Amino acid sequence: MKINLPKKVVIPALASAFLWVAVSFKNDFFEIAKQIEIFTNTFKTVNQNYVDETNPGELMDVALKSMLKELDPYTVFFSEQDVLKFKINSTGEYTGIGAMVQRKEGRVFLKEIFKGFPADKAGLKAGDEIVQIGDVRLADYKDDASQLLRGSKNTTIALQFLRQGQTKNTTIVLDEVELKAVPYSTLLNDKTTGYIVLSKFTETASKETKAALLELKGQGATKIILDLRGNPGGLLHEAVNICNLFVPKGEVIVTTKSKNAKHNNTYATRNEPLDLEIPLAIIVNGKSASASEIVSGALQDLDRAVIIGSRSFGKGLVQRPLNLPYGTQVKVTISRYYTPSGRCIQALDYSNGKAIKKTQEEFNAFKTKAGRTVYDGGGISPDIAVAETKTSSITDALTGNDAIFDFVTQLYYKNPDASKYPTVSDADFNVFKSFIKQDRYKLDTETEIALENVLEKAKKEQIESSITAQYEQLKQALKKSEETEVEKYKNEIKRLLQEELIIRYAYKEGLYTYFTQNAGEIQKAQEILNSVTEYNKILKK
Repeated sequence: MKINLPKKVVIPALASAFLWVAVSFKNDFFEIAKQIEIFTNTFKTVNQNYVDETNPGELMDVALKSMLKELDPYTVFFSEQDVLKFKINSTGEYTGIGAMVQRKEGRVFLKEIFKGFPADKAGLKAGDEIVQIGDVRLADYKDDASQLLRGSKNTTIALQFLRQGQTKNTTIVLDEVELKAVPYSTLLNDKTTGYIVLSKFTETASKETKAALLELKGQGATKIILDLRGNPGGLLHEAVNICNLFVPKGEVIVTTKSKNAKHNNTYATRNEPLDLEIPLAIIVNGKSASASEIVSGALQDLDRAVIIGSRSFGKGLVQRPLNLPYGTQVKVTISRYYTPSGRCIQALDYSNGKAIKKTQEEFNAFKTKAGRTVYDGGGISPDIAVAETKTSSITDALTGNDAIFDFVTQLYYKNPDASKYPTVSDADFNVFKSFIKQDRYKLDTETEIALENVLEKAKKEQIESSITAQYEQLKQALKKSEETEVEKYKNEIKRLLQEELIIRYAYKEGLYTYFTQNAGEIQKAQEILNSVTEYNKILKK
């Protein structure tokens, strides 16, 4: 019998040994060697003597990942399979089916289909559940199923999947998949404003952005909107190169500082700019992070762009992948980065082993090149706030538990062959309110989680019977409150339902086209760019 040891039995011992090394002893090499010897012998002894057969590889993987989790969310161990995923995220290229795959509760679903790639050609749709790949039944497969969907170009794979309760079969031919850093750019209706979507900072991000910028200028664009909403970041040097399109050679964009002097660096632009004068607006939201914040923060500090939207994520930590034996890696947080004005926009402090969010009172003021006041400590705050770019906690919960995704799947199959995608109506929203009352769509708000934790602790202390009535009252009151919140944010939720529905009919490209006609933040950016007086006033020109 082959089993994995319970985390609660072995992991604390394994993790604490390394954590003690990492946090407490630092450069004390004798103590490091001592702790490694303890760990090695513990690992060997447990594997040799445990009552059932263990899986050393999986046990070590869990031990390392559990240990590093105590530092920050970005310092992580990569197995060989993880390294492959990391390379895909950095390059945007791989050989596979061209779809976003999600494992949820032991089941594998397709979250998004990329237009024109193998999954799309094979007729697969978002919401399909993959149940078998070749001879492998996924119900019995515990490893990363997405690896079974990659291989050599032109490899044919048989798939069995469930769609709306029906079992279907198809074959799919693997091909090279290249996900663009700039998936969309266009000249807006005023024929003078260019719109560029930058979705991630891969190795080709600056090259693609430059090409889009040149094409739009060739079409007559005299103003540019750079959309960084939802961009999680990526390569730091590509953020510098993108800034270089708009600022002079030799301009400092970002500095990094660390306890280790070799990680202290200053990154300045190295090339001649493409355009120093074209008016520029950058759109950010709460999911714009890391390299997105370097670009928006630097161009804000240099008074080169107006930032529009809502406060960005607040990731001011720099990671570097370091190679380990047998094709593995560890990605380590090596430094913090600082924008040209000297601010670090990291929102959470992990130095004491806990994620502590800085309060607004703790923010420090800095000055841009023109003397405008900006702040550190919590992401990039926009020059012009647009409420539409900020989502409520209830909406985030409905997105996180896939309620919006699953409901839209049902909506889509009511009319899958529509030549024009339908509009989400008030009647649809009322159906949605009933839909999310299913147990599987727990909202898991902070209050709901805290209440459940109280009950669990009461059970451990064997006092739950004395608080059951009060617990049920609070639970019902909380559900009623959540229902009120859903109604309160009706327009916001309908908007996200509509956007997800558009992707089903017209892919991401259709959603970007929809944005150019309907997104309030894009309209606000156009408004600012079309008013020279307002634009110059914001930037103190």
